[in-house]
Amino acid sequence: MLHDVFGRWPEDLGFTTPDGWIRPERRLKDDVNRRRFVSATAAALVAGPTVPQHVDSALVDYFQQQLEGHYRADMYLGPHDLIGTVSAQYQLIDKLIRSAKGDVRRGLLRVGAAYAALVGWLYQDAGDLGAAAFWRGVTQEIAVRSRDPHLIGYSLVNQAQVRTDLGDGYGVIDLCEAVLDGSDVLFPKVRIMAMQQQAHGASLTGDRTAVDRLIDTASGLLSRVDDDLPWGNACRRTPGYLEVQRATCYGRLGLGREAGSLWTQVLDGVPVTARRDRGVYLARHATAAAAAREPDHAVEIAREAVEIAVETRSARMSRELATLERVMRPWHDAPVGRDLAEILAAVNEGS
Repeated sequence: MLHDVFGRWPEDLGFTTPDGWIRPERRLKDDVNRRRFVSATAAALVAGPTVPQHVDSALVDYFQQQLEGHYRADMYLGPHDLIGTVSAQYQLIDKLIRSAKGDVRRGLLRVGAAYAALVGWLYQDAGDLGAAAFWRGVTQEIAVRSRDPHLIGYSLVNQAQVRTDLGDGYGVIDLCEAVLDGSDVLFPKVRIMAMQQQAHGASLTGDRTAVDRLIDTASGLLSRVDDDLPWGNACRRTPGYLEVQRATCYGRLGLGREAGSLWTQVLDGVPVTARRDRGVYLARHATAAAAAREPDHAVEIAREAVEIAVETRSARMSRELATLERVMRPWHDAPVGRDLAEILAAVNEGS
């Protein structure tokens, strides 16, 4: 009644509200968020029992081949167009695991963990860290069930990626150190993944020395990557993979000129097929230019990044552009600042 009369809620008028009072618009938002989370997790929470069926070993190869195609499609499309497809395939794999036996079951567990990791990554790239953390947990559960030490290490690195996005440097370091504690038995690829992610944790804690040490050590292992595992192949597929990580860490440390020099080298080698990655790198390069007090150069680089951000709807790219906007605040009222605001309007309208 008070709201109807005055157009303001009781607490805004100085009244004490009842215990548990939640404004209607907040309740609606909470309901929407709850429904979204239930939708994001549904594929991993199918209740049994399921009808037993014969599961042929050829299905393991089928899902592994499909996985490589999904990785390629992700580079072209970004997360939103793939989440439904990959989640549905994980749900099918989960159903088959419940009937499979012996080596077929173990093979499906291994490929199922890789699918769960990809779903987690897609949600992370879409900006839904709650759903991403859930699927990273599913990845770890399936990896442990598979008894595969390489996959268990990979799952922990996946968890560390979420902690990186949360800005929890020490959490990242804890998880990566847990992987590297048993590194003698791990494939070089898994060790590289753990070291580069630990470097991100070190950058969050301001430790440049650790960043360089970890990236340099990982670089020495690249020539030894020779496994045939279908997951975690960014170090082979991404040109300048470790220098991308170093440049990202340098940018986080505020080393604008050093980061900018590295991004120039990295971007020269990025293929046109890796459009989403190119957009992320461009946004980080623009931020590095702004940190180096080169605002006009930053805006020039940002133009292409924004075009890709609008196309792919990558929340990760939008976050990078928001970081650029913060670093460019000293020029907010200058013509170059107004140019940037006009460019970024397309991203803000779509978010």
